[in-house]
Amino acid sequence: MTSFLDSTMTSTLSVGGREVRYIDVGSIDGADSLPYSLKVLLENVIRHGGGGDSIEALLQRKDPDERQEGAEIPFSPARVVMQDMAGAPVVHDLVTLRETVQRLGGDASLINPLIPGELVIDHSVIVDSFGNPSAFQRNAQLEFERNRERFRFLRWAQSALDNFRVIPPGTGIIHQINIENLTRGVMTAEVDGEVLAYPDTCIGTDSHTTMVNGLGVLGWGVGGIEATAALLGQPLSMLIPPVVGVEIVGELQAGTTATDVVLTVTEMLRKHGVVGKIVEFYGPGLARVPVADRTTIANMSPEFGSTAAMFPIDAATIDYYRLTGRSPEQVELIEAYARAQGLWNDGAGTPARYSDYLRLNLSTVVPSIAGPYRPQDRIELTRAREQFRTDVKDLHAGRSTSGPVQVDLDGTHYDLNHGALAIAAITSCTNTSNPHVMMTAALLAKNAVERGLTVPPWVKTSMAPGSQVVTQYLEKAGLLPSLEKLGFHVVGYGCTTCMGNSGPLPPPMSAAVREKNLTLTSILSGNRNFEGRISPDVRMNYLASPPLVIAYALAGTMDLDIQEDPLGQDNDGHEVHLRDLWPTPEEVERELSRVVTRQMYLDSYSALFTGSGQWQDLQVPSGATYDFGTESTYLRSSPFLQGIGLEPEPIQDLTGARVLVKLGDSITTDHISPVGHIHSDSPAGQYLLDRGVARRDFNTYGSRRGNHEVMVRGTFANVRLRNHLVEGTEGGFTKILPGGEMTTIFDAATRYAEQGTALVVLAGKEYGTGSARDYAAKGTQLLGVRAVLAESYERIHRSNLVGMGVVPLQYFDGQSAEALGLDGTEEISVTGLAEFTGGGWPKTALVEARRADGDVTSFTVTVRVDTPLEATYISHGGILPYVLRSRLSPIPPSSLSAPDRRANAGGVV
Repeated sequence: MTSFLDSTMTSTLSVGGREVRYIDVGSIDGADSLPYSLKVLLENVIRHGGGGDSIEALLQRKDPDERQEGAEIPFSPARVVMQDMAGAPVVHDLVTLRETVQRLGGDASLINPLIPGELVIDHSVIVDSFGNPSAFQRNAQLEFERNRERFRFLRWAQSALDNFRVIPPGTGIIHQINIENLTRGVMTAEVDGEVLAYPDTCIGTDSHTTMVNGLGVLGWGVGGIEATAALLGQPLSMLIPPVVGVEIVGELQAGTTATDVVLTVTEMLRKHGVVGKIVEFYGPGLARVPVADRTTIANMSPEFGSTAAMFPIDAATIDYYRLTGRSPEQVELIEAYARAQGLWNDGAGTPARYSDYLRLNLSTVVPSIAGPYRPQDRIELTRAREQFRTDVKDLHAGRSTSGPVQVDLDGTHYDLNHGALAIAAITSCTNTSNPHVMMTAALLAKNAVERGLTVPPWVKTSMAPGSQVVTQYLEKAGLLPSLEKLGFHVVGYGCTTCMGNSGPLPPPMSAAVREKNLTLTSILSGNRNFEGRISPDVRMNYLASPPLVIAYALAGTMDLDIQEDPLGQDNDGHEVHLRDLWPTPEEVERELSRVVTRQMYLDSYSALFTGSGQWQDLQVPSGATYDFGTESTYLRSSPFLQGIGLEPEPIQDLTGARVLVKLGDSITTDHISPVGHIHSDSPAGQYLLDRGVARRDFNTYGSRRGNHEVMVRGTFANVRLRNHLVEGTEGGFTKILPGGEMTTIFDAATRYAEQGTALVVLAGKEYGTGSARDYAAKGTQLLGVRAVLAESYERIHRSNLVGMGVVPLQYFDGQSAEALGLDGTEEISVTGLAEFTGGGWPKTALVEARRADGDVTSFTVTVRVDTPLEATYISHGGILPYVLRSRLSPIPPSSLSAPDRRANAGGVV
């Protein structure tokens, strides 16, 4: 590492009886008024030897309306966190790089993480069993049976790779474990014989990595492709983001929760427009926002579109670190460093210079839910029934909706109408990490049981805490029995329903959907409710706080006024309303202060990496690479570096390309690469059946991300995808052009590949919202798509496309496929892409769309390759080929210093 410890930019802290050096950002002229996040980025750039231009751009000494936002800087995160569904492909990529290095005559050990990487297995458990005391054990057993091969691979990686640890299944959810245990707050490394302290920064292969922002740690979600590069020492190339300041004033009223704040913030910021920006919270109201609420808000950053959602470090942050079991020495270091570095908030002083200013008055927040398709579509509870009826009417426009549907469950007939609640799930780190809302839910359950209320049998109930701490404090409070009497047994410690692992509905419920067109609903305390995500049988999905999940479960339907209509009758026949069950804030605080202790966190995390007996008994191979074999339907050798040599092939312009799919607005990564159910009549299902896999053993798309053959067949296979080339259909279908033959998207792509025809995707606004799903880009590339043309992109998916060598193109403002008269049947040519060869960086390209009658529409588009380093990735065909070549040749990667990164991967205080 280049020595800078004798520089005038460094200072010394005395912490725990020892001297600690740090880059003193406060000593730099102009840094004192920077937003919190830009101070962290400035320290990062200086510590990693960034150039003066990057430093000057970050300092933003100009007037606010003349800032240098948009300048490129390198960002080198301190660590990477991964969940298994997205993390396993990262490990797979590392193995692929090792194999390719060996094939080209190099040493496989060149491919090794240079910074800490931690993978939490939390996305594999499915809610098969529920509503009974053995649900957890049964689901855990099924999880191992289905995923033993994947788990063996990850356990191998833990022993074969340096700087890599795996948290076994059944432990908790990545983001809750991250804030409660993995987060360091401040990192240290030994440099030139001295201890250097620097900010804990974090990227993760899940978009909700932003949850850590609630602790004052800068971090965000990336695709697995970028995570792989970061682990190998490659800095993230990013544009300096605009930073929006949100002033918090007022305080919450009784009866409102952190979830209501989250939904309000999500709606407000999505409307304002914060994609590609960082949001920072400040103001007098912060002192009344507990850290658990801050992390809940920060968790939802992807839902309102921002890169990060930062809260400063203050006394409440330090108390949280102490409560959750961090050592006294670490807590002392975090506070001392934050105060010295100007990252401490004491409520005094003037706000930073932000690009924009907003205000949120907590006293105006009202109880809310969100849905039925997007988390930003907030609905005040007072008008929830009215909105539901409007939405269900729109859903059934032109179709008969008359009469209830009779459903037979365990020999009893029930008449169910549209809106019947099929799933009620307390799940997701968003809310299970928050003791206040969990205790509110548990006390509400206790009150309901005491009044004799029960949950109707058609509601599939479940509770999946984000860590074992939740179960411990609910047990200590004596409240688990009440939750269980209402069917909310612990079904596992994982994401479950929120990421689509809700498991099957009872067959009569599914049959009512297929045969009688019954519209079922779900309600969950999660962060995502996109179409087709929660369950293939449920059309309308709602987000709500844990206590409201229980309240709606008691009612058994979304078609009611939850605040005025009774939830049921008590043992004496009296009506029971929500207001009769809701605990007071004083009751909630009294219970929390009694049962939540520091020792609880220490006990829960004492064996974080140990795992169950099944995990410990896994037999794993040895060696620098992994033998995937040829028979596995879970793990296959990757195709992404096949045929790669030391020199990149020239980039060609597009001529005579065809549109594979033409899509509308708000297409999510769930639409592009579903994570859940694999249908037996889909190309992926047929692939598995052809290889002797029984339908009951299909598992999910997410669990099979190590097999590109499954994943490419699942790309654009969401059952709710609407491809405008085949109007009136839903699912993974398209037309082969010319001619118009309708077939599956995978089969069409195969035919086009045989003809040598390149493909493009046309889309609308907000293309690629949702999860940081690398296979949404990997599958797109494997289908033969060379470019995507959209009105706008969500940040992570645009980066993922670049990382796979797929060029994201964007219409000029005011233009769209509709405005230009494009229906998707045209032949598409794109001129300008060849400039990428040799390190070029085209800012625009010319598109020509030729119709069948010979008419041509020509227009210019923006090439959304935003930085010179991204242009280099495109010229190499993606990040993986670039990283490979940088390891095997003298090509100097931009701002990359592997020895420096290795030195900086030192220990943690």
